[in-house]
Amino acid sequence: METNIEIAEDKISDDAAKTKTKNHYNRMEWAGAFGDVGTLIPFVVAYITIVKIDPLGLLFMFGITLMASGLYYRTPLPIQPMKAIGAAAIAGGISPAALFGSGLTTGLFWLIAGATGAIRPIAKLATKPVVRGIMLGLGLSFMVDGVHRMMTVPLLSGIALVVTYLLLTNPKIPAMFMLLIIGVVSAIIMNPQIISELSKIHIGFKLPVFSLPMITWNDLVTGTLIFTIPQIPLTLGNAVIAIVAENNELFPDRQVTEKKIAISQGIMNLVSPLFGGIPMCHGAGGMAGHVRFGAKTGGALVILGSMLILIALFFSDSVAIIFKIFPNAILGVILFFAGSELAIVVKDIGDKKPDFYVMIIVAAFAMWNMGVAFLVGVILDNSLRRGWLKI
Repeated sequence: METNIEIAEDKISDDAAKTKTKNHYNRMEWAGAFGDVGTLIPFVVAYITIVKIDPLGLLFMFGITLMASGLYYRTPLPIQPMKAIGAAAIAGGISPAALFGSGLTTGLFWLIAGATGAIRPIAKLATKPVVRGIMLGLGLSFMVDGVHRMMTVPLLSGIALVVTYLLLTNPKIPAMFMLLIIGVVSAIIMNPQIISELSKIHIGFKLPVFSLPMITWNDLVTGTLIFTIPQIPLTLGNAVIAIVAENNELFPDRQVTEKKIAISQGIMNLVSPLFGGIPMCHGAGGMAGHVRFGAKTGGALVILGSMLILIALFFSDSVAIIFKIFPNAILGVILFFAGSELAIVVKDIGDKKPDFYVMIIVAAFAMWNMGVAFLVGVILDNSLRRGWLKI
């Protein structure tokens, strides 16, 4: 049963929702809309080519959830593929039906965790050093991944980095627009045959197929054991605790709660698999990317969501060709800046040695496993505060 304090917190959050800043759709929101494609495109391509997920349902549901998030929260509260599930699916040769089954059980778990209030006591264990450590670790992970991608074409990456730094705060020429132009031009130069491939893009209207009949009980069990359970700690750290802290730090006038985010992730994962969508979450790195390249409202998500829905409905047979205009090196630059934006948030940790120590330790573990990082951080932070350990 919820306490009066918890009910009051939800009422304040709901009241704040009624007076949120309006969404904007200016050039900076357009630029910020592409701030998370460094994560989105590689996962989408892998899901389509390796797991054989139909791009129509995948992109359509991604677009719908992006638009819903942007319109409801009115901040760049992102939608991302669940990374542990994605990595396991891509590596394990699991059927699309098992993936959809994991989405349903993932959604059920987070809906129950949020609706019952069970998420609150867990979230309260996350003190500032623990949260900042998770954000630092996630940010550094993005940056390292970005550097690895940039090394595929170092010269192109170097040019893109310099251009991005020069235009990063330019309101007239958003850095992202130049990155996209550099990406398209470089893709054509490095692979002239891409022009003939792009000419094969054709319009063909199709609607998503209702996927529930293809999911068996065996798929639900397999998806839960292989995908859902291993993903829970990562989602807790990255897509609940970290995203709430990040959103409320960047947009104090549009705050969210752990309960609301958990319920949000529950609903979207219960609906997404029904029409061929993959498991999704509100990843903190995605918000950092959207904000770094100019987004300040949910307009960026509405823009990106609309584009994905358009591609899904009219160009789903040509998705693999369309995404070839984004070279891996350019995606690496986007990831690098998204990671740096997320990591820089830790600047407010203060000068207390125990807090800084906990943050560093948590960050190190977070680059390996988000759930272990959270557990280690809670134990270490409490031990230091109670005087059981000294450093």
